[in-house]
Amino acid sequence: MMRYAKLIFVALAVVLGSLAGYARFNDKVLNRPYADLRRWHLGFSIGVHTEDLKFTHNGIATEDGQTWYMEQPSFSPGFCVNGLFDLRLNNYFNVRVSPGMYFGNRDVRMRNIDGDEQERVNLKSTLVVLPVDVKFSAMRLRNVRPYVTAGFMPAFDVSKKRREPLQLKSSDLYLTVGFGLDTYLPYFKFIPEIKFCFGLKDVLQHDRPDLADDPGMLKYTNALKKATSQMVVLTFYFE
Repeated sequence: MMRYAKLIFVALAVVLGSLAGYARFNDKVLNRPYADLRRWHLGFSIGVHTEDLKFTHNGIATEDGQTWYMEQPSFSPGFCVNGLFDLRLNNYFNVRVSPGMYFGNRDVRMRNIDGDEQERVNLKSTLVVLPVDVKFSAMRLRNVRPYVTAGFMPAFDVSKKRREPLQLKSSDLYLTVGFGLDTYLPYFKFIPEIKFCFGLKDVLQHDRPDLADDPGMLKYTNALKKATSQMVVLTFYFE
């Protein structure tokens, strides 16, 4: 997770900056004092995210003695948009469902153990997601209220599959944990949130009949035991 350090730092700066800034602004007025007593809340969100792949190699060599390794050395920001349906359970717990779409890509590099041959592939994705989270909120402090979340997120890739050296499956399931800050403005709540998503399934497509006429490209898939997804999502909710 060290590769996420920069994004995490930016997210923390946004959250803490929101807290400090709003504490100085209009701190004597309690905005929307009864907003959290409503049974249902509706809203939407926009955000950015990065997608990562964690590869597990099996060390199998090709017929000519090459052993291939895959890595994702860098990250490209993606865009996401979600709706929000929030059900209040009690003063501290809510259940949130936030269906949406994530648009992103992964830049994967493939190299043999000697390092004299390298290939790269850009795996684009268009994910339809259905996150379901339990939200635990602390006590409200004037016009801010921190919280943490935990849940799961089914994801379905609806992008057209291309003939690539590596191919991912169309479905995945993530465990998610996150934290955020409800910020009460006069007419709505503004909520910055950061979420970490950990894929539970092997998303590598091992069965590749599309490469039957080019078995040499199978060396990349054959070098992998499995591949799992990870994401970091920075979201701004408007509720």
